[in-house]
Amino acid sequence: MKNIVRTILVVLLSYSSFYSLAQSDSLDKSTSFKVFGSCGMCKQRIEKTLKIKGIKNAVWNVDTKMLFVSYDSTSIQLEEIHTKLAVAGHDTELKKASASNYNELPDCCHYRDRENNQSTDENLNDSLHVIRGIVLTEDKKGNFAPLVGANVVFIGANKVVNTDAHGVFIIPQEESQSQLIISFTGYVSDTVLVENAKDIQIILGSNNRLGSVTVTAKLRTTYVNTSSAFKTINITSKELLKAACCNLSESFETNPSVDVSYNDAVTGSKQIQLLGLSGIYTQLTVENLPGPRGLATAMGLNSIAGPWIESIQLSKGTGSVVNGYESIAGQINIELKKPENSELLYVNGYVNSMGKTDVNMNMAKAINSKWSTSLLLHDDFLYNRTDMNKDGFRDLPTGNLFNAVNRWKYDNQKGMMMQLGIKILNENRVGGELNFEPSNKFSTQLYGLGFDTKRYEGFAKIGYVFPDKKYQSIGLQLSTFNHQQDAYYGLTNYNGEQHNFYSNLIYQSIIGSTTHKFRTGISFSSDKYKEQYNQQHFERNEIVPGAFFEYTYTLSEKFTTVAGIRVDKNSLFGWFATPRLNIRYEPIKGTTIHLSAGRGQRTANIFAENAGLLVSARTINILSASAGKAYGMDPEVAWNKGVSINQQFKLFGRDATAGLDYFRNDFSNQVVVDLEDSRQAKFYNLSGKSYSNSLQAEMNTSPFKDLDVRLAYRWFDVQSTYSGDLLQKPLTALNRAFVNIAYQYKKWKFDYTLNMIGTKRIPPTTSNPPEFQQAAYSPSYITMNAQISTFLGKGKTFEVYIGGENLSNYFQQNPIVANTQPFGNYFDASLIWGPIIGRMFYGGFRYTLKK
Repeated sequence: MKNIVRTILVVLLSYSSFYSLAQSDSLDKSTSFKVFGSCGMCKQRIEKTLKIKGIKNAVWNVDTKMLFVSYDSTSIQLEEIHTKLAVAGHDTELKKASASNYNELPDCCHYRDRENNQSTDENLNDSLHVIRGIVLTEDKKGNFAPLVGANVVFIGANKVVNTDAHGVFIIPQEESQSQLIISFTGYVSDTVLVENAKDIQIILGSNNRLGSVTVTAKLRTTYVNTSSAFKTINITSKELLKAACCNLSESFETNPSVDVSYNDAVTGSKQIQLLGLSGIYTQLTVENLPGPRGLATAMGLNSIAGPWIESIQLSKGTGSVVNGYESIAGQINIELKKPENSELLYVNGYVNSMGKTDVNMNMAKAINSKWSTSLLLHDDFLYNRTDMNKDGFRDLPTGNLFNAVNRWKYDNQKGMMMQLGIKILNENRVGGELNFEPSNKFSTQLYGLGFDTKRYEGFAKIGYVFPDKKYQSIGLQLSTFNHQQDAYYGLTNYNGEQHNFYSNLIYQSIIGSTTHKFRTGISFSSDKYKEQYNQQHFERNEIVPGAFFEYTYTLSEKFTTVAGIRVDKNSLFGWFATPRLNIRYEPIKGTTIHLSAGRGQRTANIFAENAGLLVSARTINILSASAGKAYGMDPEVAWNKGVSINQQFKLFGRDATAGLDYFRNDFSNQVVVDLEDSRQAKFYNLSGKSYSNSLQAEMNTSPFKDLDVRLAYRWFDVQSTYSGDLLQKPLTALNRAFVNIAYQYKKWKFDYTLNMIGTKRIPPTTSNPPEFQQAAYSPSYITMNAQISTFLGKGKTFEVYIGGENLSNYFQQNPIVANTQPFGNYFDASLIWGPIIGRMFYGGFRYTLKK
């Protein structure tokens, strides 16, 4: 399979290079590049400007801002095309329109001012939604012209506004107003339904006919970026508000692609699953810098506060080589709230029926025209000792977690940008039996566990965009962290420290035209580990310098391919190459196909990534270890192949989407975690097959106004070779189904999520005494979550919410094997196949003060 993928990659790269050379030698050329504009009048002006000798065809897309043009290179050069567009008042990637040419454009075409105008409009009245639009007329030749003095009014409102000299109007919209009346002498009045829109374009035809109405539809809270070559799911901050979302581990409750479950029944740590594989095979980044990894894997999902998150980008399969080589199942990138666009003040408070309390505060301020800063604070604590399943152990450890982020941004408005920041985290938890106290540590009176974690991070991003060549830029990413944790699990001691440094230098430009783009650069990472497991010490210094090149070829608006390769040298494992290929094809409007293939490699951290095994009496055995490697194990290497189809269509007269994904991972090497013997946990290099097949079908629809429905079904076939036998991966469901319903009525929001999880194979316990044995397979079960939220008062500044999790109250009744004998030979809290906490209710508030 590796040879096949490599051959395909070489052929495609060769073909792309050949096509590029052939195209350069041809008299007829086709290219695409970005031209800035904002409306239908811009489209008409741009395309009309290029109706000149030498240009055969020119089409500009209002949404993507991309111009696709074919021309005769003997009659006109590409630079001349850019110049003519700039003279017409439109910036391009090569040329910028002069101030005088730009100012001659109608107000509705002032694309540079558009974002600032929207921000101003939004602040006119915090309690009102503001609609900005333009009314145009179209003559028999298809030319647009602004309609001056047209009347615009909401049904039931007294306030009438008129379009200005450029056909532009601004009108406030209250909660109860949704139908806009547009009227003008000589035209038939018409009513337009505007649903959560901000910018609308209305084209009125003469002779008593309405030509067309275009309304900017509301953006879905979760959507697939169909214009990118990478299959990327974007989760917005509005999606995160559908649940309490106290931290990153709870950010995927309303998303069907990612599963989140507890690692064990005692520590409270969680793990994600993507494509049926453990979260360790998903590269987790924060603004494309390394996120919780290495020693932070076990508790990392709890360390990023939900109210800090601006958006999440979820990429399935192989990602970009620019971001590294560790992605195997996919990449999850977290974008935190930025100083320049965050709220002046945001306060969030949360408490649940278990007594867990979260307090979050975000603050942002512009220092001057160039500098801005923000401070993000999070504190959560739990001191109640709850035991829902009556097994004598706390359901969650008690204690406190505090973390903070302070970041600064510099922008000189001339192409130079810089971001700097620091992060700190301090966590102290105690768990185990209900009456356990830290003073009982390392005694056999009561079983307890505790962990004390301190983490300090610093990061910087420095970038420069060449003013005269906006397609050309250079950027430097830097980050470093020190992570230290001291932990104990009963009589087992585990301490660790990790020092990390990461740098990535990226240069991007074009080859001839924006049809051929590239990114290239060099990277360097260093991880220094010191771990102690009981009396054993494990130390390593892993240094990885590397270089990468990624080429993007845009044949047309319908076809894009991204081919990349990087070469790295690991100080422990030597040289290795990472080729990746991503293709996007849109055969017909609304149908998008993504293809991907590539290689991923990572180093396993067997203790940190399997901390749940430390809460058991299992003996840990590292087999066939070789000196000079990480725990004596080889790196994990996998090849990922995938295909995705996304279809947009109309259902119930409204926009709907359907998607189908299939991905397969084949491991050429894997550090196998073998739990087939109930008395031990064995780690060894793969000898045989290990693969995963993942199939997901999803549909998003809105049966009627303000009701969104998301349905999904997933099938996972994950198998690995354990001591010579190819077996289903334990604790992974073969079938899953998902339903999410979101409804909004005025200021009220209602959200409901249902998960149906199929049976899972449980590692065998047949060698235990009968009273300490578990079934071979778990039962299937259903969980339900729901939340209601509303704004109080006239403004949308204060929001309250209440909700419930696991409303079906289904939980694993006996999650701990031999819980009455925690220091015996059969104790095991790691065999978790279902919820460990029953029905739980919560409530909270969100206060927002805008700038």
